[in-house]
Amino acid sequence: MMRITGAAAIAALLAATPAAAQDRDSGKKRRVDIAPYIELSQMAVWDSLSDDVLTYTSAAAGVDAAVNTQRVTVNIAARYEHQFTYDSRQSDADVVTGLANAQLRVARGLSIDAGGIATRTRNDIRGAAPAFFTNDRSNVSNLYSGYAGPTLATGRGPVFLNAGYRFAYTKVTEPGPTGIAPGSPRLDYFNTSKLHMATVSTGFKSGAIAPFGMTLSGGWTREDQGQLAGRFEGLYGRGDIVLPLTATVAVEGGVGYEKITSNARDPLLDTGGNPVLDRNGRFVTDPASPRRIAYRTDGIYWDAGVLWRPSLRTSLEARVGRRYGTWSYTGTFSYAPTRSVGVQLAVYDQVETFGGQLQRGLRSLPKEFTQTRDLLTQQFSGCTFGTTGGGATGACLNSVFQSVSNATYRSRGIDGAVSLTRGGTQLGFGAGYANRKFYAPQSPGIAIYGVTDESYYAQLFYSTQLGPRTSFSGDVFANYYNSGLAPGILSVGATGSISQSFGRLGTTLSVGAYTFSQDGQQDQTQAQATVGARYQF
Repeated sequence: MMRITGAAAIAALLAATPAAAQDRDSGKKRRVDIAPYIELSQMAVWDSLSDDVLTYTSAAAGVDAAVNTQRVTVNIAARYEHQFTYDSRQSDADVVTGLANAQLRVARGLSIDAGGIATRTRNDIRGAAPAFFTNDRSNVSNLYSGYAGPTLATGRGPVFLNAGYRFAYTKVTEPGPTGIAPGSPRLDYFNTSKLHMATVSTGFKSGAIAPFGMTLSGGWTREDQGQLAGRFEGLYGRGDIVLPLTATVAVEGGVGYEKITSNARDPLLDTGGNPVLDRNGRFVTDPASPRRIAYRTDGIYWDAGVLWRPSLRTSLEARVGRRYGTWSYTGTFSYAPTRSVGVQLAVYDQVETFGGQLQRGLRSLPKEFTQTRDLLTQQFSGCTFGTTGGGATGACLNSVFQSVSNATYRSRGIDGAVSLTRGGTQLGFGAGYANRKFYAPQSPGIAIYGVTDESYYAQLFYSTQLGPRTSFSGDVFANYYNSGLAPGILSVGATGSISQSFGRLGTTLSVGAYTFSQDGQQDQTQAQATVGARYQF
């Protein structure tokens, strides 16, 4: 089943490429770069706990594509890899990694947007924290997610109208051994998610009809989960007013109504009162169980703040209000002094699910993103940086992937990214803090209700051309996870890669090391080295 899923994911990503390449619209400079490739590499992994060296061979096929025409924009980095191991204690593995986004402009203001991600991520926030996600499957799950839907944006005349709809599907495989202590509370394993999101807004800008600007907006979200028949539904409507005080400063405020309901069924229990698990380690749903409320809110919320825009290159918005029964703080900051430099910062506060937060994170990623030849970190679960500065600085998905949970939670945090591009050199830095408070039915066997987990993360990326055919890239990263159910875990590491091109043939040497530590358990350190050859068609 795993190989079928991987092949289907690659096929879906590749299918968009020829269609984009066939666009024949005029009036805009075309850019069509499509680079399919095959790759063969040899890896060696040393582990401090076993003091063993594991070697395996990897065979991969993939495509890097960037298409930009008048009607079509496509960006794809997709890769399927099979790992052949020579150790009887390990088994072969199939790995699919990729990031894709596409936009088809149907008519003026109307487009069809689609995208997706395939990656590997740690599952249980209390468990092991591998950084390279190679043949080590400890606490690692494969994740596949895709979305599609129309977007309408009209700005002609004094009144604007924006609307959009997205359908998203997410699948997460069960993790390998998590490494948590025996007897620890059992947490759920996320399975699937079907998500519907619809938004609409209308209004006018300041000065168009009145001295102030006004927006009326509404939205609806519905998610159905495969674990315990979980269901999340949210509905909101609100009105906002923006009043300019000067040419660069405005005050703003809004009030709205919101209704959120999250519920699920009970797990089936055995005679001892313990949850029954299926062969994949997930809870079996009790078909006779009524739906039990995990979270519910129904009422008015409001916020107010300030908007500062001294130039087209700088923007700051900060808001404070009452939502979810407490004070809520949100804001954004962006600064792009040139096309090669960008800074972005976001403060968020939202009740959501893993599937919903993943889609929100995907929408924040740059449309044109940096692709790396690092053979140790072929995944997109950390920070992704844009190919230029400006509005495509970058964003991090660490807050999404700090753990994979089926529960509803309130996610709060701050996320920032800095990107600098000069010629053949790029520097990217991302960091943030994420906090989740979980809501789940108070059912037998459910241990996550009221639990709070958090993470701190930082990543520094650097790449440069050492010559006409030689390039170097490196990553330094650090993560701290604290689940509220177990001692915190600190994970730090670094990688470096040198690539040499010989026309269509290229070679890459990657080395890296990481370590993670947890109170009460022995530290684990891994060092890896990989050499590979890629042929680009």
